[in-house]
Amino acid sequence: MRVKKFQAATMPEAMKKVRTELGTDAVILNSKVKKSGGFLGLFKKDITEVIAAIDPSDEHQQRVPEATKAMEKKEDPLTRINPNHEIMEELKQLRSIIQNRKEAYPENLERAYQFLLGQEVTEDVAGNVIERLLEKGSSFEDFTELETLLRLELYESMKQKTFGKPAFNKKFIHLVGPTGVGKTTTLAKLAADAALNHQLNVGFITTDTYRIAAIDQLKTYAEILDIPLEVAYSMEDYKRAKERFQDFDLVLVDTAGRNFRDSAFIGELQKVIDFDESSENFLVLGLTSKYTDMNEILAQFKEIPIHQLIFTKADETARKGNAVNMVLTHGIGVAYLTDGQNVPDDIKAASAMGLAREVTEGFADERSS
Repeated sequence: MRVKKFQAATMPEAMKKVRTELGTDAVILNSKVKKSGGFLGLFKKDITEVIAAIDPSDEHQQRVPEATKAMEKKEDPLTRINPNHEIMEELKQLRSIIQNRKEAYPENLERAYQFLLGQEVTEDVAGNVIERLLEKGSSFEDFTELETLLRLELYESMKQKTFGKPAFNKKFIHLVGPTGVGKTTTLAKLAADAALNHQLNVGFITTDTYRIAAIDQLKTYAEILDIPLEVAYSMEDYKRAKERFQDFDLVLVDTAGRNFRDSAFIGELQKVIDFDESSENFLVLGLTSKYTDMNEILAQFKEIPIHQLIFTKADETARKGNAVNMVLTHGIGVAYLTDGQNVPDDIKAASAMGLAREVTEGFADERSS
């Protein structure tokens, strides 16, 4: 393994030197900021020192023509470097890790990257955050400061999206999403807030006629909050309910969950609900769900304009990375987070900074691990 020391005024400049001389497959073994120069111990300047290494086989592979690579493809070049099996396996693992990223990060940024992955932030999103921090340059030695920088970088990435919902822009609000995520309870929380805290005249419509328990649950909330409820079994029922509530300030519509993998379900929704310009549609997702499932759910609702997301079950997981993934991957904002069953208390308006804080909080404690 070829090892070399590089020095530059900033980390980005040092990384540029590493890439120029050793290539993008280089490994950062160590990095630090130290004092250099000056006169009689005075006027010293900070310089960044990076120790990097390259697997000779990788360095060779960067230079040989593609045809030569194809000829040698069947033979692992690592076997020609060192016959020691343990060393060979370590080098293979190291190379595998490096090939999944553009370059290895300085030690503390690597820890920050791994921390984000531990929060279930995807490799792409986490890598973009770390790359932007690298471009801005810093010693990254103070973990408390680095936690703040991570938080601010995530916030900057998300702040242009629409977060929170202090007041609804449209009269008719549809909550859609898979079964079991808590749409009906979330609907009741929104209704209670609108009626009790903002003195709005609120109505309920439910199209979830597949489950008797769902209708009974919403009827109970309607009675407690003194809010009228209409049950719609068809598009005609839905339009009659809209006419009844045309003078109301806000109408909250509950929908059936069903199996989100059943594409026919969306067609059934469109047969009962009129998703026109007078409505806003919120996709409700559980934060305990896997990111791949969230992606599939959003994809199933592509025929329905989704204006914002609502994340439920925030109290059932310590990892909020999937919420960040959805925002940054799909460019969609978050209206609310819910964190319990209590109506109307366990709901709060989402914010870019709040979500960034949820994902980065605790990183500074990593310095003791």
